[in-house]
Amino acid sequence: MHSRWILRSLIASALATSAQAAVLPDVQKSSSWYSNAEQVITNKLGQTTKDKAKNVILFVGDGMGISTLTAARILQGQLAGQSGEEGYLSFETFPYSAQVKTYNVDAQTPDSAGTMTAMISGVKTDVGVIGVDEDIERGNCATVKGNELVSAVELAEIRGLSTGVVSTARITHATPAATYAKSADRNWEDVSDMPEAAVAGGCEDIASQLVNFEKNLEIRFPGIDVDGIEVAMGGGRRHFLPKDAAFNSADARSEVEGDRTDERDLTAEWQTTYSNGTYVMDKAGFDAIDASTATKVLGLFNESHMQYEADRANDIAGEPSLSEMTSKAIDILDNNDKGYLLVVESGRIDHGHHAGNAYNALYDTVEFAKAVQAAADATDPEETLILVTADHSHVFTIAGYPKRGNPILGKVVSVGSDEPSLASDGMPYTTLGYTNGRGFADLGSETNADAIYGIDPNAGRKDISAVDTTAPGFHQETTIPLSSETHAGEDISLHAKGPGAHLAQGVVEQNVVFHLINQSLGLLND
Repeated sequence: MHSRWILRSLIASALATSAQAAVLPDVQKSSSWYSNAEQVITNKLGQTTKDKAKNVILFVGDGMGISTLTAARILQGQLAGQSGEEGYLSFETFPYSAQVKTYNVDAQTPDSAGTMTAMISGVKTDVGVIGVDEDIERGNCATVKGNELVSAVELAEIRGLSTGVVSTARITHATPAATYAKSADRNWEDVSDMPEAAVAGGCEDIASQLVNFEKNLEIRFPGIDVDGIEVAMGGGRRHFLPKDAAFNSADARSEVEGDRTDERDLTAEWQTTYSNGTYVMDKAGFDAIDASTATKVLGLFNESHMQYEADRANDIAGEPSLSEMTSKAIDILDNNDKGYLLVVESGRIDHGHHAGNAYNALYDTVEFAKAVQAAADATDPEETLILVTADHSHVFTIAGYPKRGNPILGKVVSVGSDEPSLASDGMPYTTLGYTNGRGFADLGSETNADAIYGIDPNAGRKDISAVDTTAPGFHQETTIPLSSETHAGEDISLHAKGPGAHLAQGVVEQNVVFHLINQSLGLLND
């Protein structure tokens, strides 16, 4: 009796399922929207998970909020001749993602120092401080001792892994600095930036901490033997050189390139410490590095931040792209059979936004996506965890009702129209804009977004009828006048693939990123 009941139930269930499937009309089942979305679920059902990775690569798009991702995705597609909305940035196809809360302990809207400290150490802290916890008093050297955190880069070194830090910002800037330094103030990039009391109190500037990373770590943990960061590449050469024109590099823009007032040449000190290491300052030197034999590389490609990607061709001596630096770093780090931890930051996304220039922010985001793809192509997905996230977002908006395929950098043109829509003031407006900042500027073909800092802020509505808003030098309108556009406080995204990636789910605090790295690499295992 019981068996016959089960059989009837199975037959009834099969008939019901068949009947339900038949409910769908052909117009629905044959739609590419329907079948493509169905395939997404099929792919997810076929996913397998592993917990442990040999290598981890953490990508940080500085200031790369959700609206930046959407706009860059559209721009990438439009540059390829498509309408743009349907595409994906390379990492947006990763199988796992999470939503990340970014606030600092003392700030609703965060800065990069506090957010990167959280991601790389597992502990949220205050705005403006590097590698120390919330008990620090910003700017007070005496409060550093006892509040230092240990970063994942330091733990990886102790465990015998190779380590690398790459950025298009100054390598002493907040995000890269949080991987290796402890500082009561993010602005103490070299000794000339520090108050006398901090120097007298024994605090070490950030550039010096990079060069002394190995020595400092071994002093801090007696008995350990580490070999130092294998790859450090970015900008910021001025913080490593004495304030003396005799030390100027071949592509110095300033009359005196170096800022240091203690007469130290940190590039020479680094080369003395690592006699087999390679110091490079331009594209030719970068290209000459043999990644199969290189053991240590210090690359400082600009006296300040590296060029925007759209402006890179204008560098005096030439700079590598973020993609090129990422590929070279991986090729060097994977010489270690134990594995590696690599941190890659696209710092100039943030700077483009601060300047109110969507063009550069988005072009640098597209280059960032290429760098992630280069890493994915160069690594084994069975042994490398790749995490892609941001530190915070910006007050950057996508607004109005532009039609599908409308140029993302253009003026709003509504569905069914070929003419720009007009606001209530009778003037056209752009799809992209900023809530605050310096405001409108039409600098034409200028590819350096920072050129706006020599111009008075110009907030409020302007008549842009005759302005090419897709040009590199167009700076979007804003409502609230400020000397620089600001960060925003909403959540950002985290994308993951590789061993341990499945743990990147839900809404999480930003310091969870450290624990994803630790879980995959086993940095704290006995």
